[in-house]
Amino acid sequence: MEYARLGTSGLKVSRLALGCMSYGEPGRGTHPWSLPEEESLPFIAQALDLGINFFDTANIYSLGSSEQILGRALKKLARREDVVVATKVYESLDAGPRSGGLSRGAIMREVDASLARLGTDYIDLYIVHRWDYETPIEETMKALHDLVTAGKVRYIGASSMHTWQFVKAQYTADLHGWTRFVSMQNHYNLINREEEREMLPYCLDEGIGVTPWSPLARGRLTRDWDETSARTAGDPIQDRFYGPTERADRAVAQVVADIAAERGIPRARVALAWVLRRPEVTAPVIGATKEHHLTDAVAALDVVLDNSELARLDAHYVPHRVVEYV
Repeated sequence: MEYARLGTSGLKVSRLALGCMSYGEPGRGTHPWSLPEEESLPFIAQALDLGINFFDTANIYSLGSSEQILGRALKKLARREDVVVATKVYESLDAGPRSGGLSRGAIMREVDASLARLGTDYIDLYIVHRWDYETPIEETMKALHDLVTAGKVRYIGASSMHTWQFVKAQYTADLHGWTRFVSMQNHYNLINREEEREMLPYCLDEGIGVTPWSPLARGRLTRDWDETSARTAGDPIQDRFYGPTERADRAVAQVVADIAAERGIPRARVALAWVLRRPEVTAPVIGATKEHHLTDAVAALDVVLDNSELARLDAHYVPHRVVEYV
């Protein structure tokens, strides 16, 4: 395993993060394909055995049960100081009028709930899951700063927003002497590269770590395009992201398959190696529901794509419509 600083922060993480959205009570929330606790534990253990120390979850995943499963697993399998736990805040967990968002009240309430579910005294990286259009950014950034000064949170990060919004948040923190975001978790892979236009250059210039979600395009880069799974069958977000550009995306996915066949390695290693080579990227967030998912991800760290392969992977890309993350 390789390790790196998260941007220019002092937080050192493995170059892969295990995403825990796949682990949670199947009957809770909007992820019926998630794995129950007894099936989730082996993957968290395998990740630790492979040297992964970075675990990413969210309060909304399976309505909190993902945090519970991860917290109990890490308590059994690792020393708290040896792992980096990231969780997120923003989504509504119930239908109440005060649920969700990034108001001071919501943040203070949700961080305590996440700490209780995770069974820990602090969160290493607390991520705002989306931009809150209803709360002034000053209120959000001050609340996050107060969590850091209180010791409940060590670092703060952001996810999936427009670059101008991220810049505004950082400027607000700088203006008031508050804590800045140290990371950006955004949608980035071979068939959605729109973050290269503004967000990635900004992060590189500012020393902000990037931890892309869906680096394998929800599995579309790892298997034949028309092959389905329980996850894809119940995932309407896929059509929003990839439906309008399906023809070009299929062509990119086919090049991944061709290069993998030529090298005699799984497609996942090629697609993930492409993401890992980006200088902005610290640690892609990978999902794992089969044993080979983690071993393939770790093996991708040793795959070096040559210039000819990179040119082939670039050849079919077309601009994608910006998807609003609300």
